[in-house]
Amino acid sequence: MPRDDRTPRPDAPAYEGAERLQKVLAAAGVGSRRACEDLIFRRRVTVDGRVAHLGDKVDPATSVIHVDGERLVADTRLVYLAMNKPRGVVSTMADEKGRTALADFLGNRVEQRVYHVGRLDADSEGLLLLSNDGTLAHKLMHPSYGVQKTYLCEVSGPIPRNLGKKLMAGVELEDGPAQVDSFRVVDTLGRSAQVELSLHEGRKHIVRRLLGEVGHPVSRLVRTAFGPIRLGDLRAGRTRRLTNAEVAALFKAVGD
Repeated sequence: MPRDDRTPRPDAPAYEGAERLQKVLAAAGVGSRRACEDLIFRRRVTVDGRVAHLGDKVDPATSVIHVDGERLVADTRLVYLAMNKPRGVVSTMADEKGRTALADFLGNRVEQRVYHVGRLDADSEGLLLLSNDGTLAHKLMHPSYGVQKTYLCEVSGPIPRNLGKKLMAGVELEDGPAQVDSFRVVDTLGRSAQVELSLHEGRKHIVRRLLGEVGHPVSRLVRTAFGPIRLGDLRAGRTRRLTNAEVAALFKAVGD
């Protein structure tokens, strides 16, 4: 007689501190317990690369769970935030010189200790990701994963027609060549212009150095996107929690 999929598999792995899969999914915000059971029953959930079954137990801290092919972080201790860093704020959680730092904007709203994923210099503003997921943060910052960052810059004009091609072909800097992945002119404002560029490099001050090297020094720089996460209408100094879909998109961006 065929086994009922609603009973636990005899070969299902055991975990320390394991909980019912449908309970873990519901706690992670996937849906009600009943809706999560239906997802499992319809074979839309995998755990550690195996199709899940009703009755399976998982460890939220270590199990790799996908729903409809998208990674789900079930460990409720992990925090993923987007912040609009204002100009003049240093990209550290606390500053020994007493300057305004990132933690000054969090207050008591986040119980866990989080860290910034990459940096923006004090004169730059815009999107920063904050998290306590060190593994994902490392991958997002490492150039080998090629996660793009997008910037809106105010620069001195006028902008020659071939500037985009020049930047995409590569510019020699003192520490080696650098290039952008995309470039466009957004607007011209008399002797200045707004340009948007994307690149996956993470060297210090790379955007300012690139544009300065080609004769268009930056007077204002705003990061508008980090991989699939966009700044949107998040106000300066405010933070928001990333949605499950946004976190899944970050994992996808680094191949997880």
